[in-house]
Amino acid sequence: MRPSTLRALNRAAELTRQNRLTEAMLIAEPVILTADEYEGAEIRRWLLEHVADFTGENHDEPKELP
Repeated sequence: MRPSTLRALNRAAELTRQNRLTEAMLIAEPVILTADEYEGAEIRRWLLEHVADFTGENHDEPKELP
């Protein structure tokens, strides 16, 4: 993945955690749409591996029961 693509995805994740989804999409969408098939596959893998970056949740920790 190109460094510029990774920077855009990381910035979009940061904005999403700040509830600035519109700005996040404005940054991420052009990068995603211009990716070739190989970079597109890398982006999909990165997104799946970094869900917590967007949600701010840590999925590895067990959730507390009420």
